[in-house]
Amino acid sequence: MLGNLVKMLSRSSICSTQPVLVQSTRNTFVLKRRFPPNLYKKNQKPGKLRGRHFVYDLVQDTTIVKKPNLEVVLTAFVEGVGSRGDVVSLKPNEAYNKLLLPGLAVYKTPENVAKYASEKDDKEVEVHSSAYAQRTINKLESLILAVVMNKDHPWVIEPWHIKTALRKAGYYVPDYAITLPETPITGPDLLKQNKEFYCTVTINNLEKARVRCRIHHWSTEPSDRLPYVFEHWKLDAEPLFGDDGASKTKPDARQSKN
Repeated sequence: MLGNLVKMLSRSSICSTQPVLVQSTRNTFVLKRRFPPNLYKKNQKPGKLRGRHFVYDLVQDTTIVKKPNLEVVLTAFVEGVGSRGDVVSLKPNEAYNKLLLPGLAVYKTPENVAKYASEKDDKEVEVHSSAYAQRTINKLESLILAVVMNKDHPWVIEPWHIKTALRKAGYYVPDYAITLPETPITGPDLLKQNKEFYCTVTINNLEKARVRCRIHHWSTEPSDRLPYVFEHWKLDAEPLFGDDGASKTKPDARQSKN
């Protein structure tokens, strides 16, 4: 008796169907009748609809319509976007996933605009000249700048040499925004070939980026040129002034006003 009861319970559990979660999607289709029915007078019974009256043309599909940008108020500085209290307009997915979910922004309302424009916490506020300044610093500090100098004539590295090297790398920096090490770098000297030193680039009279520079000698005579080293920027380089002197730079006389 007990065995038959256990068999019945096991069969019922195997054959039982699990409930299926059916969730509606948020979409809307705007349709238009291809053959609209005839109008009828007041207090008149409507005419019978035929099969052609149920043929529709698609006017709009809201699932593929481009959604407008979402305006949010930043609660903190966001690199490449803006500073605290700025009102920015971004795509809905980007604003929701990158700003609203991490708590870096709130929805734009008159209350939020007034709140974050007036509240300033001196302990947490970071001073930035622009939303893209930090991104520029990261680019410059990840760069290994090749400073090409003449192999046949004497020279002293000046800011315009660094400016020319940066321009070849795709960055325009004025002379007065470049700070060289305190010790003058002279040449030609093959002992300084591929030696590394640092210079400082001041951005918008505020942020500073330390750029790694390497000296490379070059001659106008093809027979006097040094052998080309493939992907020389990936090789290890010795500091020109040692570990301590590489970080020393002159005080800024003038700074960038970009």
